[in-house]
Amino acid sequence: MNTTPDLSRLSFDISALHAAYQAGVRPADVVREAYRRIGAVADDGIFLHLKALEDLVAEAEALPPFDARSHPLWGIPFAIKDNIDLAGTPTTAACPAYAYDAKDDAFAVTALRSAGALAIGKTNLDQFATGLVGIRSPYPPPKNAVDPEIVPGGSSSGSAVAVAHGIVSFSLGTDTAGSGRVPAALNNIVGLKPTLGALSGTGVVPACRTLDTISIFALTVQDAWRAFQCAAKYDPADAFARPLRTPELCAPPSPVTIGVPNSETIAFFGDAIQAESFQAALNTLETLGARIVPMDFTPFYKIADMLYEGAWVAERMTVIEDLLKNNPDAVHPVTREVISAADRLSAADAFRGIYRLAELKRVAEPLLKSVDLLCVPTIPTFYSVADLEADPITPNSRLGTYTNFVNLMDLCAIAVPAEPRSDGRPGSITLLAPSGQDVLPAAVANALHRSTAPTLGATGHGLPSAEQLPAGPLGSEIEIAVVGAHMSGLPLNSDLTTRGGRFLSRTCTAAAYRLYALAGGPPARPGLLRAANGASIEVETWALPETAFGDFLRTVPAPLSIGAVRLADGREVKGFLVEAAGIDGADDITDHGGWRPFLAQAS
Repeated sequence: MNTTPDLSRLSFDISALHAAYQAGVRPADVVREAYRRIGAVADDGIFLHLKALEDLVAEAEALPPFDARSHPLWGIPFAIKDNIDLAGTPTTAACPAYAYDAKDDAFAVTALRSAGALAIGKTNLDQFATGLVGIRSPYPPPKNAVDPEIVPGGSSSGSAVAVAHGIVSFSLGTDTAGSGRVPAALNNIVGLKPTLGALSGTGVVPACRTLDTISIFALTVQDAWRAFQCAAKYDPADAFARPLRTPELCAPPSPVTIGVPNSETIAFFGDAIQAESFQAALNTLETLGARIVPMDFTPFYKIADMLYEGAWVAERMTVIEDLLKNNPDAVHPVTREVISAADRLSAADAFRGIYRLAELKRVAEPLLKSVDLLCVPTIPTFYSVADLEADPITPNSRLGTYTNFVNLMDLCAIAVPAEPRSDGRPGSITLLAPSGQDVLPAAVANALHRSTAPTLGATGHGLPSAEQLPAGPLGSEIEIAVVGAHMSGLPLNSDLTTRGGRFLSRTCTAAAYRLYALAGGPPARPGLLRAANGASIEVETWALPETAFGDFLRTVPAPLSIGAVRLADGREVKGFLVEAAGIDGADDITDHGGWRPFLAQAS
């Protein structure tokens, strides 16, 4: 009996591929299947450059033995927008006159390949990443994977379409004005736009260097997050890089407060079906525990208007100034029109724009601080290729309604599919948070995606089943294990709750600790001490805002301290420990298994 699986029916989400690998499928055969899918899709506009099949097969066969812990992206095919370097292939930014041969991988590409991912090639884009429609290219534009009459979205058009067709598991785009989110909405996939600086810009052709980030497209939120975790390595050679913690994707906190445009400031340009779709997504978020807060979005729209005015148009000019002067016909006519506006600007205009942005951000700050997240339609409406042929500017501008302000404000974002619209077109919302809080919108997006469960891209595959994610710390929080009087309902719990502490779980330590009832009080306190003859002790884990952590430490008296506590699941978190000298005169209560059982027995 032939037990070889039919790879043509295999979903290319990471969980499905890793399950196939565990069952004996070889990554070289998955590579061959990816190339077969390229031929089956028959869209010459998706890829500008492909690696030779035999070279990638050899790379797949050279992978170390399968181990998803040490290589989280083992055998996972991915694609790269052609303004990001892949060693041995040209980087064109969709402009043949600009092209150069990349000798090295971009920093982020190196990180992904080190995690076991297999780069198959380079994808098409709006030239110099200037556009949100995906058809401003001298090459044949890719066709939207869901409906070829609709624009594919840009500028990361090929990267989004490749994922939506299931050719690759994830892909890299870039995002300055929404290029990592708009194509996701139009192709029914996830688009993760990280905090600026979280992913290195080394080896990336910039659009606006101060606003750019690599973005990630994937079929699921969990896949996008895994790729992000692998790519988010700090690059000291990149002057704009920032070290960023990327905790495990977790269940969203509840309740979560989400700000949305109010009825006076929301815009759909006459698309009533899109309005209904967005409201349906908000209703779903409410069922998941969110509190929806309508707000005046005027400050955000005013910030968005600045992206193609003043300083940031001039910043785009810095990339191709010589090309525009010496060979202007090499630049796409619409791209040339947009960037050439910088010729009318002075240095003084640039500074005026910077000052104006600072003023507008200050106006918007109270709105951001009043909620945990923002939620917007990823796009206000849909446009066809014919619409863009008739008017190449207005539809592009409107597609940026809910994206153009995001990078100017240094927000992180994730676009996620919602329930399909009543006319069958994909629904999509974007969740936004301040910089460094990337895991919060991703957690909420994952819950929404799983609740609405649309098909993955244009593949026809359903969302893969997954274990329910545990509660966990957000990017701006520190997880701390408490073992005694700081636990829920006990005398010192308010030391956590009054500082914004959030309960995560009731769990146990690894079997490596002794527990003692310390002398003194009130309140009575235990001490946790690491010991060779230790046992597993009950603890609670809490998430404490990192801004409050220092103040909390001031409340911890000797002989207690905060150190590293290993949990039963193998994770290491901050937690309460006692100095060895502190157990003089203390009672060993390890056999009770925890502080609560000891208190219950004592009473």
